[in-house]
Amino acid sequence: MSSDNNTTDTTLVALLHGHDQPGLVAKTSGWIYENGGNILHADQHRDMQAEIFFQRIEWTATAKGLASDGSLFRRFAESLGMNVHVADASHRTRVAIFVSKFDHCFHDLVLRWKSGDYPCDIIAVVSNHRDLEPAAKGYGLPYYHIPVTAGAKAAAESAQLDLMAKLGVELVIMARYMQVLSADFLGKAAFPVINIHHSFLPAFAGGKPYHQAHTRGVKLIGATAHYATPVLDDGPIIQQDVARVTHRHSVGDLIRKGRDLEKIVLAQAVRWHLDHRVLIYGNKTVVFD
Repeated sequence: MSSDNNTTDTTLVALLHGHDQPGLVAKTSGWIYENGGNILHADQHRDMQAEIFFQRIEWTATAKGLASDGSLFRRFAESLGMNVHVADASHRTRVAIFVSKFDHCFHDLVLRWKSGDYPCDIIAVVSNHRDLEPAAKGYGLPYYHIPVTAGAKAAAESAQLDLMAKLGVELVIMARYMQVLSADFLGKAAFPVINIHHSFLPAFAGGKPYHQAHTRGVKLIGATAHYATPVLDDGPIIQQDVARVTHRHSVGDLIRKGRDLEKIVLAQAVRWHLDHRVLIYGNKTVVFD
């Protein structure tokens, strides 16, 4: 709370990027100070090759001094030639989880959410199968079964999009949802989609990556969380991790070891997204710690 009983503080987070120029850090911090804000955290990065400046800045803004929706700062940053996104840190993102039959990432995400780790509301579980319906209902989560059958994928995706719009979904998490979202779906989606792929991309994209890895005889397997794009397994990467394997490990061993990686990598990516720490730039990300 502000010391002024007639005002309340809002914590805002801005992610901005644009062509580097002298004094950007001073200009942004100075503007916040001059308008009654108090900076809580700031971090910046400069791409030396592209000469692009990136910044994440978090501050308290009083209703008396700064527009709580961040519109004043947005206009200021745009006047500097910056691309900018401003979010209210207290807002609880409305999340839908897409699942099929694999349940390890699903349970991990829900349990982290239930323990208070995620500043979001999981408002729907959507699946092309009914296998996880009892588990979802056990958690008290609404479950929507939308089958995806041969020749009817477009209709299924249309139903999914209608449901997301009706529920006001702001983020979709593909927790081993074993369907490829079409370019039409992603083009119409008014929300980002985070996917977990069970390989260290760009190696072994597509189906059965653990089988591919075993056939190739790799010594490392991995998992990759990325934003979904129309190109399969090619979206901006948020987080990755690896585990060592040897010739002694079977495909089943790789799958078991990989599941632990998938849970950890997806969980971290979701946390960073919800905390507004991920800035998408082209087909890459800048992740602020």
